[in-house]
Amino acid sequence: MNSNSPSPSAADGAVAANVLGAEPSAYLRQHADNPVHWQPFGAAAFAAAAARDVPVFLSIGYAACHWCHVMAHESFEDQETADYLNANFVAIKVDREERPDVDSVYMAATQAISGEGGWPMSVFLTPEGLAFHAGTYFPPRPMPGRPSFRQVLEAVREAWQERRDAVEQNATNLAQSLGGAQLSAAVTVSGPPPLLDPGLLPTAVESLARSEDTDDGGFGAAPKFPPSAVLEFLIRHAAVPSDTADAARDMAGRTLAAMARSALFDQLDGGFARYSVTRDWSVPHFEKMLYDNAQLLRTYIHWVRLGGNEVFPAAEAADVAGRTAEWMLAGLGLGAGSNNGSLPAALASSLDADSVVDGEHHEGASYLWTATGLQEVLGEEDGAAVARLMNVGRAGTVSAFGSPLHPARRLDDAAAELWARVRPTLLAARNLRPQPARDDKVVAGWNGLAVAALAEAGAVLGRDDFVAAAESIARYLGQVHWQAGRPVLIRVSHDGSARGIEGLLEDYAFCAEGMFALYSTTGRARWYRFGEQLVRAATERFVVAGRLVDSAGGDSQVRAAQAGQSGLDPFDNATPSGAAAFAGALLSYAALSGSVEHRALASQVLALLPPLAGRAPRVAGWLLATAQADLAGPVEAAVVGPAGPERSALHRELLNSASPGLVIAVEDDGGAEVPPSDAPSGGAAVHSGGAPVPLLAGRPAGPGGVPVAYLCRNMVCERPVATAEDLRARLRQMAGAGPVS
Repeated sequence: MNSNSPSPSAADGAVAANVLGAEPSAYLRQHADNPVHWQPFGAAAFAAAAARDVPVFLSIGYAACHWCHVMAHESFEDQETADYLNANFVAIKVDREERPDVDSVYMAATQAISGEGGWPMSVFLTPEGLAFHAGTYFPPRPMPGRPSFRQVLEAVREAWQERRDAVEQNATNLAQSLGGAQLSAAVTVSGPPPLLDPGLLPTAVESLARSEDTDDGGFGAAPKFPPSAVLEFLIRHAAVPSDTADAARDMAGRTLAAMARSALFDQLDGGFARYSVTRDWSVPHFEKMLYDNAQLLRTYIHWVRLGGNEVFPAAEAADVAGRTAEWMLAGLGLGAGSNNGSLPAALASSLDADSVVDGEHHEGASYLWTATGLQEVLGEEDGAAVARLMNVGRAGTVSAFGSPLHPARRLDDAAAELWARVRPTLLAARNLRPQPARDDKVVAGWNGLAVAALAEAGAVLGRDDFVAAAESIARYLGQVHWQAGRPVLIRVSHDGSARGIEGLLEDYAFCAEGMFALYSTTGRARWYRFGEQLVRAATERFVVAGRLVDSAGGDSQVRAAQAGQSGLDPFDNATPSGAAAFAGALLSYAALSGSVEHRALASQVLALLPPLAGRAPRVAGWLLATAQADLAGPVEAAVVGPAGPERSALHRELLNSASPGLVIAVEDDGGAEVPPSDAPSGGAAVHSGGAPVPLLAGRPAGPGGVPVAYLCRNMVCERPVATAEDLRARLRQMAGAGPVS
């Protein structure tokens, strides 16, 4: 078949048209009008490739990705390129957020083949799903060190037709290599759990200190991503007296302050961008992701609980957290949830990096300002002052549209007064501009992250609306994503309907963690029971033949790409690894339920940590944070007695404690039964004991029915305390601070 051949007919096994228009993914629907005959990932597309005896071109990206838009405009919207692609390949488009199982396997292949990774990702596969050539972005014309997309297509076609044996042998060799890597990363979950070495955590702090950018905050050089999981570890480590606690607090404070005072944080509307192109956080990549903001919201709230420090005061962190939560609900909120529709039912995945201005995509255009533009909105005097304050100069740092707002310092009183006065005016003006598109798909795990963050933010900041939003989202997850009869969690929903693949380990773990945090905040046992169902379902689905895996079942092509091995990625990426998140959820569940089995399973997963703690702590932040909680006990708190100011004071003291991994059980005044319309659908609770939550069993109120709090480890409790002051003192003693005068 030559380059001028027409597209094959359906009789030849061809896919006849682009069929992405009905997909739930906004990213796939963005490509529905391309002349490329895109197909979703699945057996039908691979069968068509086998019938035509052509390779598969697999393109992976996501809706908020700037360079994905660039390659789409340059190549996938070009008719001549599309004709060649349709004639010689079967083209499959994948949303990496919808199918991280596909993305992770072929990202490993891309990195092995090309030495680089990123999105858009371009991978060439055999009809069986084995990768044999790959790269990332390819331009429409050759660039130094990078061929054009058409050149790549022609070279792959020539190799497929003229050197098939070598192509297939190389693909097989790569699959075996990837499969071997999966086996070496396996977590064995049988046998006695290993003991955790406490010395790993100070070693990790010292290793992180060597890679810290002490001038600009964060770790390493540009590009810089928010190190959310690492910050969570540092905050937890700082809460426990040790020789490295102060260093951990200082590192966390420097990074949190640098991000909050930079262009990475949307100074007008709240929320954080995906990453910074520059070392000093001054030029962000403007996409705003739910998973980043949910994690960072929780991290800033935990810094508030820790008490902050001189570099980054708790009050400033509380303001950043509150504005981030408000942006999440307003900017990503979908549908009408509870409270007569005043709360979102769920949260969307992201806002795009680009805005479309006069028909053209421009990165960050909505967020950029010129000095002249500021003066037009605010007047000459205020406009000039704000330009100086926010480092907006004559030349734009991003494009001709200008520069982002980047204060790069803590505002003094006069600057803070000016900014508070002009911010509403600037935000109103910005809202009149073309806005970034929103990806409205709902990802279960990321909404689970948001449930935990919003619940804890509401408790610490005294914002009942944040807690109510967390409950609304949790209810949506129970009613739309959770199929209790199987029992299975579906990863993605769109327009209130779940569809697509079953949830991955990370989805179950993030959602369970969210439910346990929501239970600890509200005391409503329904959320504990939902979390329990998720943990037990995950244990059954993802522990396979004595090994923990990231996905259960899945496509035959994905398995073939790694020689039939089921995968487990132990490293944190934009979110904590599924294994690390599962260990954290297991630890919380074991503390609430008393399950020795699940505590042992958490310890077995934490066996991943020793080779990572000293050498690569930046990709093991959540394992380190979970290990810190494990070594702290974790502390289990049971609050019992009649509702009222005394019990609320005890509960509030616990919610504001920075004790690592503290797990809180509170008597549910609503009783064990939940109206069906108000509960996550599904099976009966499987815990034992008479209390709705086992940690509460056998914990009576104080003399005369006075509310009390029990502090326990491994379900063994100390004598109860009845005042917030006594509770605070006991928490400090249990953390190792010694007697409190």
